Amino acid sequence: MGRRRSRGKRPPSWGLRVWRTLAGVSLLGAFAGQATLATDTHHAHAPPASERVPAPGYAALPHPGPAAGTYTLPKVRKAPDGEVLSASGEARRLHEVFAGRLVVLSFIFTNCADPAGCPLASFVMRQVGRRAAAEASLAGKLRLVSLSFDPVRDTPARMQAYGETLRAGEFDWQFLTSSSEAAIAPTLKAYGQSVIKDPAGGSYSHQLRVFLIDEEGNIRNEYSTSFLHAETVIADLKTLVQDTRHVPTAEPTQIPASVVAGDDKSGYETSAYRTRSRALEKRTGANLNLRELMASPPLGLPRRMRQEGALPSKEQIALGRRLFQDRRLSHNNTLSCASCHLPDQGFTNQELQTPVGIEGRTVKRNAPALYNVAYMRRLFHDAREYSLEQQIWAPLLASNEMGNPSIGYLLEKLAGTDDYLQQFARAFPGRELDMETLGLALAAYQRGLLSGNSLFDRWRYGGEDDAMTAAAKRGFALFSGKAGCIACHQVGEDDALFTDLQLHNTGVGYARSMKREQPEEALVGPGQTLRLAPGVVEASSETPPNDLGRYEVTLLPEDRWKFRTPPLRNVTLTAPYMHDGSMVSLGEVLDFYAAGGIANEGLDSALRPFAMNAEEKRDLLAFLASLTGNNVAALTLDAFSQPIGH
Repeated sequence: MGRRRSRGKRPPSWGLRVWRTLAGVSLLGAFAGQATLATDTHHAHAPPASERVPAPGYAALPHPGPAAGTYTLPKVRKAPDGEVLSASGEARRLHEVFAGRLVVLSFIFTNCADPAGCPLASFVMRQVGRRAAAEASLAGKLRLVSLSFDPVRDTPARMQAYGETLRAGEFDWQFLTSSSEAAIAPTLKAYGQSVIKDPAGGSYSHQLRVFLIDEEGNIRNEYSTSFLHAETVIADLKTLVQDTRHVPTAEPTQIPASVVAGDDKSGYETSAYRTRSRALEKRTGANLNLRELMASPPLGLPRRMRQEGALPSKEQIALGRRLFQDRRLSHNNTLSCASCHLPDQGFTNQELQTPVGIEGRTVKRNAPALYNVAYMRRLFHDAREYSLEQQIWAPLLASNEMGNPSIGYLLEKLAGTDDYLQQFARAFPGRELDMETLGLALAAYQRGLLSGNSLFDRWRYGGEDDAMTAAAKRGFALFSGKAGCIACHQVGEDDALFTDLQLHNTGVGYARSMKREQPEEALVGPGQTLRLAPGVVEASSETPPNDLGRYEVTLLPEDRWKFRTPPLRNVTLTAPYMHDGSMVSLGEVLDFYAAGGIANEGLDSALRPFAMNAEEKRDLLAFLASLTGNNVAALTLDAFSQPIGH
């Protein structure tokens, strides 16, 4: 069956063809004279294999999605409000524009020349508008909203002309702008829409984010380049309508004030369990200038990082931040780097002794915290890697972590995902997505996770005598004196990483391998344990994997059960402790070292018992608490500025 054409209309592959001519041309000009698409655009044939589609939204879905109403869409959070200008120049509030309707909202600028960005959003939204107008269940209920973040060029008049070329008055589509960049900035921040302006050319670098908002003003879904498709959006809209018609609104669960935000216990058997994860509505992010942080590290950190060549660019850091959160880096698209290194849990995982890998597979070591990882000359608990750029491949390829079958497989997968090829080209001019640039991008982001300027730093290196409490000062005296902690957790005259980067046998690995005890308790759910007869758990579960530490790298007998000294900055935020996550509190760790570790043939000579009374223990804990950097919250919000899975 041939493609249908009508007067003044383009064939369904219009989006693909316009993409090839967009460079250097304003989006408004590109759309002018091509305002309407074929009526049956949503049934478009997929373009020929020889034509590269810049985004899935330009072609037919490769397989049918779930039918509308067969799934539910959670209420992610309330859609933020903001000051806007209508296409007629009238000052309005964004919530006023929503007006209690179903809304599909996208942030755009009309000069965008990226086919996987604003042109894609407008292309898909036009299809959605036409489809919704023809659907009895959606007719009159949907409002499309395109809001420009480029108010200098995108004046109300320009937005009105831009809108007319796209919709020709066929359905409800509002085109908005704002009075100034300062006026739109709070709205962009509230929605987590990262926008970086190029001061030289006045263009913008941004990631496509399109929001589905219900009639009560709740965000119900969010689409990126990979997931924005008319079929998907229409199915989601129909699902919301069916929920409204057929599912009675449940009474809100009453959550005790003592429960942390977002931790709804209604599905648990006990309310005693407390999650450390941040609720979705608390995950609104704000970009931090990580490059500036690298150029001028916080007080207490070495002035120079272990860095080859120039600092990474802002584009490289942004790309790395995106990759860090992208679950598609795992074989089955379920795990990202941030799944084990959770930003709001100290860039480790505070709720599990050891992380869970792909398909629930066992990982035998605790997830190391990533603060100040740029300074680490030895990486992983067994120090098997020396390069932050190269270390990514161990978890990416491990069968019990992210599970990719090969380097080539992952690179090919990313090359066909979203606009990664274009983003790599922008981040690495003259180069392309390959094994090296992928490592460089992820390392670029991690190098910015610098945290210092703690109370200890301001006292020791900043000359602020009253920055630390008397208890913390006494704790540092114990740390560097009787307790002997400073032998391995070293502190310099000008800076401190609190690690010698060497490997030591403390007896933890030895005890786990050689002195296994039969468990008597089994965790069966959040906060729920059962006491079982000795041997029952072990007989019915996976045998815990053995871990010989550095020996597994060198095969030298003297390296058995040796593990790298972890740095102590932000240590109160990075539980559980030890390489296997076997200690849940710092008090337990202090008791362990006061006892001199666990005796075995290779026990490190630096470990020796020391007497510690209750007051001294409190002082040591006060000192360790003084090592928390002053920008931890900012680093967390920076990570949250990139949506998970995009």
